[in-house]
Amino acid sequence: MLMKTILFFICSLTTLVSAQSPETYFDFWLGNWELTWQHADGTEGSGTNLIEKTLDGVVIQENFRALTGAYAGMKGTSLSVYNPQTKTWKQAWADNQGSYFDFTGVVENGQRIFQTEEQTLADGRTLIQRMRFYDIEQDTLTWDWESSFDGGVTWTLNWRIFLSTS
Repeated sequence: MLMKTILFFICSLTTLVSAQSPETYFDFWLGNWELTWQHADGTEGSGTNLIEKTLDGVVIQENFRALTGAYAGMKGTSLSVYNPQTKTWKQAWADNQGSYFDFTGVVENGQRIFQTEEQTLADGRTLIQRMRFYDIEQDTLTWDWESSFDGGVTWTLNWRIFLSTS
């Protein structure tokens, strides 16, 4: 009986995600969020993130502000959009530190992920970066920023951000 209940629950979750329109895969992120995070070295920080729809409700715009910790003073913004012709999500990120990232969004194992293409660094190593959103509830979620230097076989946590509604 327990196995049937677990199987029903898994099938229900799979159906819920697959029944969701791809255009709304990242709507969970909308809101005015209070952030706390822990870097891989254990230091902590906090900030805010306002995520809202713009441009006739087709684009998701992010406005990130780091208030404390190692990234205090960092400001960034992203634009995320679903392209119905290619059936893909794209995100462009830029910040006041001079960073720019181009991500492609996917849904994988119930997690929402934005990931860069593999890029070659000046020292010859290759790098892929990704943001994973999981443990998604109505007013909380977890967001990991990770890097891989082996083509995505293994991932290193750069920082983990905890979001809660303000």
